[in-house]
Amino acid sequence: MKLLMSDYEVTLVNGSMQEFYVRFKGPDETPFQEGLWKVHVELPDQYPYKSPSIGFMNRIFHPNIDELSGSVCLDVINQTWSPMFDMINIFEVFLPQLLRYPNPTDPLNGEAAALLMREPKAYENKVRDYVNKYASADAMENDNDESSDDEEMSSVGSYESDEEPAGQMEV
Repeated sequence: MKLLMSDYEVTLVNGSMQEFYVRFKGPDETPFQEGLWKVHVELPDQYPYKSPSIGFMNRIFHPNIDELSGSVCLDVINQTWSPMFDMINIFEVFLPQLLRYPNPTDPLNGEAAALLMREPKAYENKVRDYVNKYASADAMENDNDESSDDEEMSSVGSYESDEEPAGQMEV
């Protein structure tokens, strides 16, 4: 996998090549530029024919990323994935483009989308506040000190709940 040979810091979960974490830096010349995120990646058995599950472990304020779960809303990952893509494409192209060019018309975070559309400067300030609080090098160090235990972090790619589903789908 090209990602392991790149400059990205990759940490395997239980030595498995199917689940790992990648340290991802925010793109330059954006409000995310000082940020450092721990991104959880889970590869399905059908990878590369089926897309990976991608999620931010530390909080990020962005219209297309769920603030609490870290889930990413990105067509190229969720709908138009191709086996021609590699994990390196996600970290060098897809995620940086998502952070540079958010789509507030298809949000996972309605608050971020509304703020971006109504008050772009206030949106950028809030992004920078989140970067300082949750995605700075100091925040990452504190996170590693407090919890090397991933159980406290959000689960990406699976939703577990004791609640019943809202309705049943008829087939």
